[in-house]
Amino acid sequence: MELKINTQQLQNECQDALDRFWEMRRLDKEPDFYNEVKPHADTIHAAIKNWQQLAHLWIKENHPKNLYVQQIDHAADAMEQFVVQSFYKGTSKKRFIQSIQSVLYTLSILMKKLEEADANVE
Repeated sequence: MELKINTQQLQNECQDALDRFWEMRRLDKEPDFYNEVKPHADTIHAAIKNWQQLAHLWIKENHPKNLYVQQIDHAADAMEQFVVQSFYKGTSKKRFIQSIQSVLYTLSILMKKLEEADANVE
């Protein structure tokens, strides 16, 4: 299922963003916006939009308990922001980490619901 694969990719990107954040702080460097930040952000933003559309459709079709379209929208918005923020050493550590944790929670809930739905089909 495409939604499951996309969800896993976004979970991986959350960890990558966290790793990048620590690396940029360690190196104490500013990224090249047009050669580093923008190409990566454009790719991830497209993946987020695709995931968001698939998740909306799945939620509307399956009506999972305790998972709502608003959570998907919030996760997508937060992720679009922290992917870019991960390149900058001046990003607030506390807010950045909390945003990633929030998105990971939503992604894990969605993944659990997808797996439950797969188990019910078999």
